[in-house]
Amino acid sequence: MIETQEKITAKAPWIDYLGDVPAHLEYFEGSMFEALAKTAEQYPDAVAFDFMGRATTYRRLIRQIERCAKALKTIGVREGDRVTIAMPNCPQAIYMFYAVNLVGGIANMIHPLSAEKEIEFYLNESESVTAITLDQFYNKFESIRQNTKVVNIIIASVKDELSRPVKAGYMLTEGRKIQKIPADAPVIMWHDFMRLSRACFYNYKVKRTGSDPAVILYSGGTTGTTKGIVLTNKNFNALGQQIVATNPMFRPGDKMLAAMPLFHGFGLGVCIHSILSQGGRCVLVPRFTAKSYAKLITKYKCNFIAGVPTLYEALLRLPSMENADLSCLKGVFSGGDSLSIELKKKFDKFLYDHKSVIQVREGYGTTETVTACCLTPPHMFKEGSIGLPFPDTYIKIVKPGTDEELPYGEEGEVLLAGPTVMKEYMNHPEETAQTLRRHADGLTWVYTGDLGIMDEQGFIYFRGRAKRMIISSGYNVYPGQIENILDAHEFVQMSCVIGVPDPYRMQKVKAFVTLRPGVPATNETRQELLSYCSRNIAKYAMPYDIEFKDDMPKTLVGKVAYRMLEEEELAKTEAP
Repeated sequence: MIETQEKITAKAPWIDYLGDVPAHLEYFEGSMFEALAKTAEQYPDAVAFDFMGRATTYRRLIRQIERCAKALKTIGVREGDRVTIAMPNCPQAIYMFYAVNLVGGIANMIHPLSAEKEIEFYLNESESVTAITLDQFYNKFESIRQNTKVVNIIIASVKDELSRPVKAGYMLTEGRKIQKIPADAPVIMWHDFMRLSRACFYNYKVKRTGSDPAVILYSGGTTGTTKGIVLTNKNFNALGQQIVATNPMFRPGDKMLAAMPLFHGFGLGVCIHSILSQGGRCVLVPRFTAKSYAKLITKYKCNFIAGVPTLYEALLRLPSMENADLSCLKGVFSGGDSLSIELKKKFDKFLYDHKSVIQVREGYGTTETVTACCLTPPHMFKEGSIGLPFPDTYIKIVKPGTDEELPYGEEGEVLLAGPTVMKEYMNHPEETAQTLRRHADGLTWVYTGDLGIMDEQGFIYFRGRAKRMIISSGYNVYPGQIENILDAHEFVQMSCVIGVPDPYRMQKVKAFVTLRPGVPATNETRQELLSYCSRNIAKYAMPYDIEFKDDMPKTLVGKVAYRMLEEEELAKTEAP
């Protein structure tokens, strides 16, 4: 298949059009910090990131990372130690992330809004010795600290990185809501922590290679047990090189709106490291709302934006975007969840109406490969496709669970191989062996559990997670296909389809719909949608019911939490 894949890649329009995108790249074999430092040497006075109106140059970024690394060494963090970072997208999180890398540690990235028990699990699973979080989350960490091996907790505050006028406004609004931390609290405040760097004079830089573990991310909560995914320096550095290679319109200094969170591969890998390691400029968004996102796109005239489909759906509804000029955009990427054909059409029209000359480009990937490993080329869109594999990334479609490759056009499990493939699942050797398998071609393949098709040009079509497939009366029903049909109706803003247990059919199909503003949630509306479905959906896949929701439940990264809807339905059927 490798030969076949290379033939596909060689004739694919991706290569023909872009010309300078080779099938293979030379990857940097050092650490993530070294990749960043090389870029900083080239562009010391360029802005690395903006945070709430304040710009930080590459020179200052490196200086702050080195101070942070010295402070980590002073408090006893050593090579191989795990440091938990539970932070929003803010400067201290960036400094800490690269400083942990510089001292040879491993960054354990978690959501700051996680519940106490989840935080306890993440700290224990990773055996973290140090953690950093914001002042507003202090109580959560303090209440579970005694159940972990954490020695030091560092507390940062958003206000510490604000300019004076912005800080004054922040303290009058958000700052007032934050509970004061007791003076005798057993923590190190950020400024005190950074001053500890003065006690470290040398020997704080640890030489790490591309194959060394560097980051732990956690698999999404929508599919079973949460597992720590161990990723290497090379995984992240390779992603940065692949993204720039497949986006030749990128120039150093181009601005990326970094709203996707740091605890997610999409946010950390694409919006932060890929941009910073290649000389771009990140606009950090600490608290994400569609409104703040829209405001920052236009304020900074961003060149690249990335998000999940629910974000783009929300932007369509914002009155503040009515007269926005989006001619500055060079790339709009959608990932993290399946982008329905109808939503893509709506958003492409929205971009065109706002002076943009580009379209949304859908990508695909898994946290086991950091994030994206497949992307729609800038010039060529195929309806329903998630694009072509990156250089050196191979995709094959096999009979689920086997290594038996299927012909073009036939549906099977998506397998991935390439330089961004994870090292392992932390503390889960059996699941690692199930997911990472070496084939006769010499490559290690990730069994994604996702279903897809490859066409003769090498374009991939995502068909949904195998685990999300609904089996009704022996028929395979794919929720994404029904969602596409529902989303095309003029009444529908967004839909989500699940399987509900049924004694006769095993599962029956139920749809949840968020209606467009002004459409009444009446029985007449429901009948109209059911009638529309009956004309467009096979009888065995027809929803037996449509429930209206003002808003869909979301996962921590903004995907529709279909598992939550499944659990709600299950609870109803089990209720006495």
